[in-house]
Amino acid sequence: MSVLRRLPLLFVLLSAAGSSYAAGINIGVVAPQDGNFAMLGAEISAGANFEIQAQKDTATVVDEPCTEDGGRAAAEALVAAKVQVAIGFLCTETLEGALPRLKDAGIPVITVSVRSRILMEDALKSGWPLFRLAPVDSAEAAMAIDTILKNWAAEPMALIDDGTIHGRELVGAIRNALEEKGLKPVFTDTYRPGQDQQIALVRRLKKAGATRVFVGGDRSDVAVIARDAKSENISLVLMGGDAMRAADQPLPLLESVQAIALPEYGTLPAAQQTVQAMRAGGIEPDGYILPAAAAAQIASQAAEGAKADNKPIADKLVGTAFQTAIGPISFGQNHELTQNPYRLLEWRGNAFVPPPTPSN
Repeated sequence: MSVLRRLPLLFVLLSAAGSSYAAGINIGVVAPQDGNFAMLGAEISAGANFEIQAQKDTATVVDEPCTEDGGRAAAEALVAAKVQVAIGFLCTETLEGALPRLKDAGIPVITVSVRSRILMEDALKSGWPLFRLAPVDSAEAAMAIDTILKNWAAEPMALIDDGTIHGRELVGAIRNALEEKGLKPVFTDTYRPGQDQQIALVRRLKKAGATRVFVGGDRSDVAVIARDAKSENISLVLMGGDAMRAADQPLPLLESVQAIALPEYGTLPAAQQTVQAMRAGGIEPDGYILPAAAAAQIASQAAEGAKADNKPIADKLVGTAFQTAIGPISFGQNHELTQNPYRLLEWRGNAFVPPPTPSN
C-alpha cells in the first residue's frame, strides 16, 4: 500500500528535520508524531519537509498533541528555534494555545487542516497571524449552491439529508440560499441512513417529479440510492458533498454520480512536477502531503518577498499570488483562501474527475 511505501522516507525526512540545508528560512512544521493522528501528522511532515529540502530551507518539526497546553508548548519551541513561519497544525486546540504567543513573536501560521469559523473570527479580532489553507467550513455549501443555480435552475430538484448534524446543516444552508433566489425544491426529506435498500425513497422522488437530487449523506447511502433508482428505471442525477470522497464500498458507486468535493490534488496539472519528484523518492502524494508541500512553498515565497520589500511576512501573505503544488493560492484580508477550492466532480472509473465540458 502507499502508506507502507512512503514510511521509510518519512523517517528520513523526520530525522532530517531541524538540520540546516542552506541559508534559507527556518520553517516550523507542527504535526502529531504519535497517537491517533500520527499518520496524518506523518503526511504533513513528509509533504512539508520534502518541499523544504527542495527549497534549501530549514525545518523545525514540533510535535502536536492536540491540546491547548500542547499548543502553548509548541509555540515556545517554535520561538526558541527562531522559526519565521509555522505550518501544519492539524487541531483547533493547538492553535488556540499557540496563537497568542506566536502573535507576540511575529510568527505567522498557515494551517492545512483546521476549518473552524469561530477560531478565525477570534484570530482576526485578536490580531493572531493565522492563515488558512484549508477551506472555511461554509465553502462546501457555497459551491453546491452556485453549482445548483448554474446547472439545475430549470430542473425539478430535490434536497434530502441523512439526519446527521452535518447532513442537515449542509442541506439546510443550500435550501435557504436557493429559496432566497426563488428556486424551491419539489421534494425535501430526511431519509434513514445505513439501509440495504432505498426503493421507497426513489419511488417518492419519482412521484414528486424530481430529476435532480442533492444528498446530504454518506457515499454508501448515495450508492444505494443510485442503484435502486437504476433498478426501478428512474432517471435521477445524484449529487453529494465532500463526504463522497470515501472508500468505494460496500456497494460500488455508479458512473456519473456527482459530488461537490475537494479535488484529488495529485491529479491537478500544477501538481505533476512535484508528484513525479515525490514518487521518485518513494512518497505517494495523498492525504495532507501536497497541501503541506504547498504551505511550505507559500512560507518560503512569502518570506522571500517580505525580505525584498522590507515587510513583515504576515503582511506579505495577504494579497500575494503564490505558485504552489496545488495551484495558485492567495489569501484575502480575512486570511482565508480567495478562491473556493471545492469543485463539481463526477465519478468515472475509479475516481472523481471534472465532468466533461458540454460540446456546442
